[in-house]
Amino acid sequence: MGEPKFLDSIGFRVYSDDLALIPVKGVRCRVINTISPNSYGIATKDREFKKALQTSDYLVLDGVYFAIAPILLQGKNIPRNQGPDVFDHFINELNRTGGKAFFLGSSEKTLSLIKERAAREYPDIEVETYSPPFKPEFSEADNAAMVEAIQAFKPDILFVGMTCPKQEKWSIQHRESLPPCLTICIGNVFDWFAGTQKVIHPFWFKIRLGWFIRIFHRPEVFRRNIGNQMKFFSDVLLIFLRLKKHG
Repeated sequence: MGEPKFLDSIGFRVYSDDLALIPVKGVRCRVINTISPNSYGIATKDREFKKALQTSDYLVLDGVYFAIAPILLQGKNIPRNQGPDVFDHFINELNRTGGKAFFLGSSEKTLSLIKERAAREYPDIEVETYSPPFKPEFSEADNAAMVEAIQAFKPDILFVGMTCPKQEKWSIQHRESLPPCLTICIGNVFDWFAGTQKVIHPFWFKIRLGWFIRIFHRPEVFRRNIGNQMKFFSDVLLIFLRLKKHG
């Protein structure tokens, strides 16, 4: 199938190929992060987060609207590989081959529901979980406990759901300390998979209106993120008009 393709756009190297070209198993820990207008906006104010996105092994498109940048500025499109798509692909692939999945993040209740559903729907996957403390920043002891739990289990895939930008920064910061697994930051997918949050029907994603339905499900998130999203759209417009430097 050849080497996977990447596309450089407004300062980020985005994976632009089929998820099937990303192997589950490898000789070192590899990190998949996602980029969206919201994460772009956060990255303009948070250098550590920007570096985490830029140094991800695979930075995939979350939703469809970040694709406006390469379409408008380079005449190229990027395949949509948002959180639910990424999760579905890799958990099904792991179930097909058999292996271990570790879920890091969320509450004990949510993780328990995840474990129960995974046992029903993915019988060939062994699942372990860890609920980190809910605090703005983790202590060295917190980080050591998380890494130790992951190392002891030796997962093939590590799913991280600690909200953006904490999960992306944590995964990159500890990449060298983790076993040779595929680490995937999927945030809100934990709640969708557990059933603690209403799932958006795939139809809305197909017609590219998943974001619109999410506004009604969680209007507080939309209000919190609108400034970051507008930063992305304004920057793309300024670059298109040659009033701002590309990348």
